[in-house]
Amino acid sequence: MGEGKNLVGVDIGTSGVKVCQVRESRKGLGLVRLGFVPLGPQVIVDGQVMDQGAVIEALQRVFSEAKIRQRECAISVSGQAVIIRKITVPMMTEAELNEQIQWEAEQHIPFDIKDVQVDYQVLRRRPEASQMDLLLVAAKRDQIEDYAQLARNAKLKPVVCDIDSFTVQNLFEYSRGLPQDQTIVLINVGASLSSLNIVSNGASAFTREIANGGNVITEEIQRQLSVPFDQAEAYKCGGDPSGPSGGMVPQQVVQIIEAVTDSIAAEIQRSIDFYMATSGEGEISRIYVTGGTANLAALGAAVQRRARVPVEAWAPTEKIFVEAREVDTTMLQSRAAQLAVALGLSLRREKETHS
Repeated sequence: MGEGKNLVGVDIGTSGVKVCQVRESRKGLGLVRLGFVPLGPQVIVDGQVMDQGAVIEALQRVFSEAKIRQRECAISVSGQAVIIRKITVPMMTEAELNEQIQWEAEQHIPFDIKDVQVDYQVLRRRPEASQMDLLLVAAKRDQIEDYAQLARNAKLKPVVCDIDSFTVQNLFEYSRGLPQDQTIVLINVGASLSSLNIVSNGASAFTREIANGGNVITEEIQRQLSVPFDQAEAYKCGGDPSGPSGGMVPQQVVQIIEAVTDSIAAEIQRSIDFYMATSGEGEISRIYVTGGTANLAALGAAVQRRARVPVEAWAPTEKIFVEAREVDTTMLQSRAAQLAVALGLSLRREKETHS
Protein backbone atom coordinates (compact mmCIF):
# COMPACT_ATOMS: atom_id res chain seq x y z
CA MET A 1 0.00 0.00 0.00
CA GLY A 2 1.24 3.52 0.64
CA GLU A 3 0.77 6.54 2.81
CA GLY A 4 -1.62 9.45 2.86
CA LYS A 5 -5.35 9.32 2.48
CA ASN A 6 -7.11 6.88 0.17
CA LEU A 7 -7.72 8.05 -3.39
CA VAL A 8 -11.21 8.11 -4.89
CA GLY A 9 -11.58 4.97 -7.02
CA VAL A 10 -12.87 5.92 -10.48
CA ASP A 11 -13.87 3.06 -12.79
CA ILE A 12 -14.67 4.32 -16.29
CA GLY A 13 -16.44 1.25 -17.65
CA THR A 14 -18.42 0.50 -20.80
CA SER A 15 -21.79 0.59 -19.06
CA GLY A 16 -21.11 3.52 -16.76
CA VAL A 17 -18.81 5.45 -14.46
CA LYS A 18 -18.55 4.03 -10.94
CA VAL A 19 -16.85 5.89 -8.08
CA CYS A 20 -16.09 4.80 -4.52
CA GLN A 21 -14.55 6.73 -1.67
CA VAL A 22 -13.47 4.79 1.42
CA ARG A 23 -11.95 5.60 4.76
CA GLU A 24 -9.87 3.28 6.92
CA SER A 25 -10.92 3.06 10.53
CA ARG A 26 -10.53 0.68 13.47
CA LYS A 27 -13.52 -1.26 12.18
CA GLY A 28 -11.88 -1.73 8.79
CA LEU A 29 -12.72 -0.14 5.47
CA GLY A 30 -15.76 2.12 5.49
CA LEU A 31 -17.56 3.33 2.37
CA VAL A 32 -18.23 7.06 2.68
CA ARG A 33 -19.35 7.90 -0.88
CA LEU A 34 -20.66 5.91 -3.81
CA GLY A 35 -21.76 7.03 -7.26
CA PHE A 36 -22.88 5.52 -10.57
CA VAL A 37 -23.77 7.30 -13.79
CA PRO A 38 -24.69 5.17 -16.85
CA LEU A 39 -23.03 5.69 -20.24
CA GLY A 40 -24.78 5.24 -23.59
CA PRO A 41 -24.13 2.07 -25.65
CA GLN A 42 -21.55 3.60 -28.05
CA VAL A 43 -19.65 5.93 -25.69
CA ILE A 44 -16.88 3.38 -24.93
CA VAL A 45 -16.24 0.52 -27.35
CA ASP A 46 -13.62 -2.15 -26.46
CA GLY A 47 -11.94 0.16 -23.96
CA GLN A 48 -11.67 2.98 -26.51
CA VAL A 49 -13.48 6.21 -25.66
CA MET A 50 -15.61 7.24 -28.64
CA ASP A 51 -17.37 10.20 -27.05
CA GLN A 52 -15.08 12.13 -24.71
CA GLY A 53 -17.68 14.79 -23.91
CA ALA A 54 -20.11 12.18 -22.59
CA VAL A 55 -17.45 10.66 -20.32
CA ILE A 56 -16.30 14.04 -18.94
CA GLU A 57 -19.92 14.99 -18.27
CA ALA A 58 -20.55 11.64 -16.53
CA LEU A 59 -17.43 12.12 -14.36
CA GLN A 60 -18.52 15.61 -13.30
CA ARG A 61 -22.07 14.41 -12.64
CA VAL A 62 -21.06 11.35 -10.64
CA PHE A 63 -18.78 13.39 -8.32
CA SER A 64 -21.47 16.02 -7.85
CA GLU A 65 -24.32 13.54 -7.25
CA ALA A 66 -22.21 11.49 -4.82
CA LYS A 67 -21.11 14.74 -3.08
CA ILE A 68 -17.41 13.87 -3.36
CA ARG A 69 -15.21 16.91 -2.78
CA GLN A 70 -11.87 15.11 -2.91
CA ARG A 71 -10.31 15.41 -6.39
CA GLU A 72 -7.32 13.07 -6.09
CA CYS A 73 -8.30 9.81 -7.73
CA ALA A 74 -7.07 6.46 -9.02
CA ILE A 75 -8.09 5.32 -12.51
CA SER A 76 -7.46 2.11 -14.44
CA VAL A 77 -7.04 0.85 -17.99
CA SER A 78 -7.84 -2.48 -19.60
CA GLY A 79 -8.37 -4.06 -22.98
CA GLN A 80 -6.05 -4.26 -25.97
CA ALA A 81 -3.80 -1.49 -24.60
CA VAL A 82 -2.50 -3.65 -21.75
CA ILE A 83 0.01 -6.51 -21.99
CA ILE A 84 0.89 -8.65 -18.97
CA ARG A 85 3.58 -11.33 -19.17
CA LYS A 86 5.33 -13.57 -16.68
CA ILE A 87 9.02 -13.67 -17.65
CA THR A 88 12.23 -15.18 -16.29
CA VAL A 89 15.44 -13.14 -16.12
CA PRO A 90 18.91 -13.74 -14.63
CA MET A 91 19.30 -12.86 -10.93
CA MET A 92 20.18 -9.18 -10.52
CA THR A 93 19.93 -6.35 -8.04
CA GLU A 94 17.05 -3.83 -7.99
CA ALA A 95 19.33 -1.22 -9.60
CA GLU A 96 20.43 -3.58 -12.40
CA LEU A 97 16.84 -4.61 -12.99
CA ASN A 98 15.70 -0.99 -13.32
CA GLU A 99 18.38 -0.53 -15.99
CA GLN A 100 17.61 -3.79 -17.79
CA ILE A 101 13.82 -3.80 -17.68
CA GLN A 102 13.25 -1.78 -20.87
CA TRP A 103 15.45 -4.16 -22.83
CA GLU A 104 13.74 -7.23 -21.30
CA ALA A 105 10.34 -5.70 -22.04
CA GLU A 106 11.28 -5.18 -25.69
CA GLN A 107 11.75 -8.94 -26.10
CA HIS A 108 8.23 -9.71 -24.85
CA ILE A 109 5.98 -6.86 -25.86
CA PRO A 110 4.51 -6.49 -29.36
CA PHE A 111 4.35 -2.66 -29.14
CA ASP A 112 7.11 -0.16 -29.74
CA ILE A 113 8.77 0.25 -26.33
CA LYS A 114 8.64 4.06 -26.70
CA ASP A 115 4.83 3.88 -26.80
CA VAL A 116 4.36 1.99 -23.54
CA GLN A 117 4.71 2.57 -19.83
CA VAL A 118 6.47 -0.44 -18.29
CA ASP A 119 6.22 -1.69 -14.71
CA TYR A 120 7.19 -4.96 -13.07
CA GLN A 121 6.93 -6.96 -9.89
CA VAL A 122 9.37 -9.63 -8.73
CA LEU A 123 7.32 -12.80 -8.20
CA ARG A 124 10.09 -15.01 -6.90
CA ARG A 125 13.86 -15.27 -6.74
CA ARG A 126 15.44 -18.65 -7.47
CA PRO A 127 19.09 -18.33 -6.42
CA GLU A 128 19.73 -22.05 -7.03
CA ALA A 129 19.05 -21.45 -10.75
CA SER A 130 20.45 -17.88 -10.73
CA GLN A 131 17.09 -16.73 -12.08
CA MET A 132 14.12 -14.67 -11.00
CA ASP A 133 10.51 -14.61 -12.18
CA LEU A 134 8.92 -11.25 -12.92
CA LEU A 135 5.46 -10.07 -13.75
CA LEU A 136 5.94 -7.58 -16.56
CA VAL A 137 3.18 -5.08 -17.22
CA ALA A 138 3.05 -2.69 -20.16
CA ALA A 139 0.26 -0.24 -20.92
CA LYS A 140 0.08 2.05 -23.94
CA ARG A 141 1.00 5.57 -22.91
CA ASP A 142 -1.65 7.12 -25.14
CA GLN A 143 -4.48 5.19 -23.48
CA ILE A 144 -3.20 6.04 -19.98
CA GLU A 145 -2.89 9.66 -21.08
CA ASP A 146 -6.37 9.65 -22.70
CA TYR A 147 -8.01 8.41 -19.49
CA ALA A 148 -5.94 10.76 -17.32
CA GLN A 149 -6.86 13.69 -19.56
CA LEU A 150 -10.57 12.82 -19.33
CA ALA A 151 -10.23 12.94 -15.54
CA ARG A 152 -8.31 16.24 -15.68
CA ASN A 153 -10.93 17.74 -18.01
CA ALA A 154 -13.53 16.82 -15.40
CA LYS A 155 -11.46 18.83 -12.85
CA LEU A 156 -10.08 15.70 -11.17
CA LYS A 157 -6.48 14.92 -10.24
CA PRO A 158 -5.48 11.41 -11.35
CA VAL A 159 -2.60 10.23 -9.12
CA VAL A 160 -2.42 6.50 -9.92
CA CYS A 161 -3.24 4.47 -13.03
CA ASP A 162 -3.77 0.75 -12.39
CA ILE A 163 -4.78 -2.31 -14.42
CA ASP A 164 -8.36 -3.62 -13.96
CA SER A 165 -7.42 -7.22 -13.15
CA PHE A 166 -4.91 -6.14 -10.47
CA THR A 167 -7.40 -3.83 -8.76
CA VAL A 168 -9.77 -6.80 -8.45
CA GLN A 169 -6.92 -8.92 -7.03
CA ASN A 170 -6.02 -6.20 -4.46
CA LEU A 171 -9.63 -6.03 -3.29
CA PHE A 172 -9.90 -9.82 -3.12
CA GLU A 173 -6.69 -9.92 -1.08
CA TYR A 174 -8.16 -7.33 1.29
CA SER A 175 -11.42 -9.32 1.61
CA ARG A 176 -10.23 -12.91 1.74
CA GLY A 177 -6.45 -12.96 1.57
CA LEU A 178 -4.62 -14.81 -1.22
CA PRO A 179 -3.99 -18.53 -0.55
CA GLN A 180 -0.22 -19.19 -0.50
CA ASP A 181 -0.43 -22.86 -1.44
CA GLN A 182 -3.24 -22.96 -4.00
CA THR A 183 -4.15 -21.66 -7.43
CA ILE A 184 -7.37 -19.65 -7.73
CA VAL A 185 -8.96 -17.79 -10.63
CA LEU A 186 -10.52 -14.33 -10.30
CA ILE A 187 -12.92 -13.41 -13.09
CA ASN A 188 -14.53 -9.99 -13.44
CA VAL A 189 -17.23 -10.03 -16.12
CA GLY A 190 -18.01 -6.48 -17.19
CA ALA A 191 -20.31 -5.16 -19.89
CA SER A 192 -17.92 -5.55 -22.82
CA LEU A 193 -14.75 -7.08 -21.35
CA SER A 194 -14.04 -9.89 -18.93
CA SER A 195 -10.73 -9.99 -17.10
CA LEU A 196 -9.31 -13.31 -15.96
CA ASN A 197 -6.51 -13.44 -13.40
CA ILE A 198 -4.97 -16.72 -12.28
CA VAL A 199 -3.34 -16.29 -8.87
CA SER A 200 -0.91 -19.03 -7.92
CA ASN A 201 0.80 -19.25 -4.51
CA GLY A 202 -0.27 -15.72 -3.63
CA ALA A 203 0.91 -13.98 -6.82
CA SER A 204 -0.65 -13.27 -10.20
CA ALA A 205 0.67 -15.89 -12.63
CA PHE A 206 -1.47 -15.31 -15.73
CA THR A 207 -3.95 -12.70 -16.85
CA ARG A 208 -6.02 -12.40 -19.97
CA GLU A 209 -8.82 -10.15 -21.13
CA ILE A 210 -11.70 -11.62 -23.05
CA ALA A 211 -13.60 -9.31 -25.39
CA ASN A 212 -16.91 -10.65 -24.18
CA GLY A 213 -19.26 -9.62 -21.40
CA GLY A 214 -22.81 -8.87 -20.38
CA ASN A 215 -23.60 -6.71 -23.42
CA VAL A 216 -23.24 -9.75 -25.68
CA ILE A 217 -26.19 -11.32 -23.85
CA THR A 218 -28.25 -8.12 -24.09
CA GLU A 219 -27.48 -7.76 -27.82
CA GLU A 220 -28.49 -11.37 -28.48
CA ILE A 221 -31.82 -10.89 -26.64
CA GLN A 222 -32.31 -7.66 -28.61
CA ARG A 223 -31.60 -9.46 -31.90
CA GLN A 224 -33.71 -12.55 -31.32
CA LEU A 225 -36.73 -10.81 -29.76
CA SER A 226 -36.54 -7.59 -31.84
CA VAL A 227 -36.76 -5.35 -28.76
CA PRO A 228 -34.80 -2.15 -27.94
CA PHE A 229 -31.48 -2.42 -26.02
CA ASP A 230 -33.02 -1.11 -22.76
CA GLN A 231 -35.86 -3.64 -22.92
CA ALA A 232 -33.39 -6.46 -23.64
CA GLU A 233 -31.23 -5.32 -20.69
CA ALA A 234 -34.31 -5.34 -18.41
CA TYR A 235 -35.21 -8.87 -19.59
CA LYS A 236 -31.64 -10.03 -18.92
CA CYS A 237 -31.76 -8.61 -15.38
CA GLY A 238 -35.05 -10.36 -14.60
CA GLY A 239 -37.67 -8.06 -16.07
CA ASP A 240 -38.84 -4.55 -15.30
CA PRO A 241 -41.95 -4.55 -13.06
CA SER A 242 -42.87 -1.05 -14.30
CA GLY A 243 -42.52 -2.09 -17.97
CA PRO A 244 -45.33 -3.10 -20.37
CA SER A 245 -45.04 -6.80 -19.52
CA GLY A 246 -45.18 -6.14 -15.76
CA GLY A 247 -41.86 -7.86 -15.09
CA MET A 248 -42.69 -11.00 -17.06
CA VAL A 249 -39.70 -12.36 -18.96
CA PRO A 250 -40.26 -14.38 -22.16
CA GLN A 251 -39.19 -18.03 -21.82
CA GLN A 252 -36.82 -17.55 -24.77
CA VAL A 253 -34.70 -15.15 -22.69
CA VAL A 254 -33.66 -17.95 -20.33
CA GLN A 255 -32.43 -20.05 -23.27
CA ILE A 256 -30.53 -17.09 -24.79
CA ILE A 257 -28.85 -16.34 -21.45
CA GLU A 258 -27.83 -19.99 -21.08
CA ALA A 259 -26.45 -20.19 -24.62
CA VAL A 260 -24.43 -16.95 -24.41
CA THR A 261 -23.09 -17.52 -20.89
CA ASP A 262 -21.94 -20.94 -22.08
CA SER A 263 -19.95 -19.32 -24.91
CA ILE A 264 -18.38 -16.86 -22.41
CA ALA A 265 -17.56 -19.84 -20.14
CA ALA A 266 -15.98 -21.67 -23.11
CA GLU A 267 -13.72 -18.67 -23.76
CA ILE A 268 -12.75 -18.55 -20.07
CA GLN A 269 -12.01 -22.28 -20.13
CA ARG A 270 -9.73 -21.91 -23.17
CA SER A 271 -7.64 -19.39 -21.23
CA ILE A 272 -7.49 -21.66 -18.18
CA ASP A 273 -6.50 -24.65 -20.37
CA PHE A 274 -3.76 -22.58 -22.00
CA TYR A 275 -2.38 -21.59 -18.60
CA MET A 276 -2.48 -25.19 -17.31
CA ALA A 277 -0.72 -26.47 -20.43
CA THR A 278 2.05 -23.86 -20.39
CA SER A 279 2.70 -23.38 -16.66
CA GLY A 280 2.97 -26.97 -15.51
CA GLU A 281 1.06 -25.92 -12.37
CA GLY A 282 -1.22 -28.34 -10.56
CA GLU A 283 -4.95 -28.09 -10.03
CA ILE A 284 -7.07 -24.97 -9.74
CA SER A 285 -8.87 -25.09 -6.41
CA ARG A 286 -11.59 -22.47 -6.87
CA ILE A 287 -12.92 -19.89 -9.31
CA TYR A 288 -14.41 -16.60 -8.09
CA VAL A 289 -16.70 -14.64 -10.38
CA THR A 290 -17.64 -10.99 -9.95
CA GLY A 291 -18.83 -8.11 -12.15
CA GLY A 292 -22.39 -7.18 -13.15
CA THR A 293 -22.87 -10.36 -15.19
CA ALA A 294 -21.95 -12.51 -12.16
CA ASN A 295 -25.50 -11.75 -10.95
CA LEU A 296 -26.69 -14.25 -13.58
CA ALA A 297 -26.64 -17.68 -11.94
CA ALA A 298 -26.32 -19.23 -15.43
CA LEU A 299 -22.79 -17.80 -15.77
CA GLY A 300 -21.37 -19.43 -12.64
CA ALA A 301 -23.12 -22.68 -13.53
CA ALA A 302 -21.63 -22.65 -17.06
CA VAL A 303 -18.10 -21.91 -15.80
CA GLN A 304 -18.37 -24.65 -13.16
CA ARG A 305 -19.71 -27.16 -15.70
CA ARG A 306 -16.77 -26.59 -18.03
CA ALA A 307 -13.99 -26.16 -15.45
CA ARG A 308 -15.18 -28.92 -13.07
CA VAL A 309 -13.95 -26.68 -10.26
CA PRO A 310 -16.13 -25.04 -7.55
CA VAL A 311 -17.28 -21.59 -8.68
CA GLU A 312 -18.36 -18.89 -6.26
CA ALA A 313 -19.99 -15.55 -7.03
CA TRP A 314 -17.93 -13.11 -4.98
CA ALA A 315 -19.39 -9.80 -3.78
CA PRO A 316 -16.71 -7.07 -3.83
CA THR A 317 -18.49 -5.31 -0.94
CA GLU A 318 -18.39 -8.25 1.50
CA LYS A 319 -15.75 -6.75 3.84
CA ILE A 320 -16.77 -3.11 3.35
CA PHE A 321 -19.17 -1.45 5.78
CA VAL A 322 -21.23 1.66 5.07
CA GLU A 323 -19.84 4.52 7.11
CA ALA A 324 -21.80 7.56 5.94
CA ARG A 325 -25.52 8.20 5.55
CA GLU A 326 -24.77 9.82 2.17
CA VAL A 327 -24.24 6.34 0.73
CA ASP A 328 -27.30 5.25 -1.27
CA THR A 329 -27.78 1.74 0.16
CA THR A 330 -30.32 0.76 -2.53
CA MET A 331 -27.73 1.59 -5.22
CA LEU A 332 -25.07 -0.24 -3.21
CA GLN A 333 -27.17 -3.42 -3.12
CA SER A 334 -28.14 -3.32 -6.79
CA ARG A 335 -24.65 -2.35 -8.03
CA ALA A 336 -22.51 -4.32 -5.54
CA ALA A 337 -21.22 -6.87 -8.08
CA GLN A 338 -20.11 -4.07 -10.42
CA LEU A 339 -17.92 -2.31 -7.87
CA ALA A 340 -14.81 -4.55 -7.82
CA VAL A 341 -12.62 -2.20 -9.89
CA ALA A 342 -13.81 1.06 -8.27
CA LEU A 343 -13.39 -0.37 -4.75
CA GLY A 344 -10.03 -1.92 -5.65
CA LEU A 345 -8.87 1.49 -6.89
CA SER A 346 -10.12 3.20 -3.73
CA LEU A 347 -7.62 1.10 -1.72
CA ARG A 348 -4.79 3.02 -3.37
CA ARG A 349 -3.14 5.84 -1.43
CA GLU A 350 -1.78 9.26 -2.34
CA LYS A 351 1.86 8.33 -1.79
CA GLU A 352 2.33 4.91 -3.28
CA THR A 353 5.32 2.78 -2.32
CA HIS A 354 5.21 0.89 -5.60
CA SER A 355 2.49 1.04 -8.21
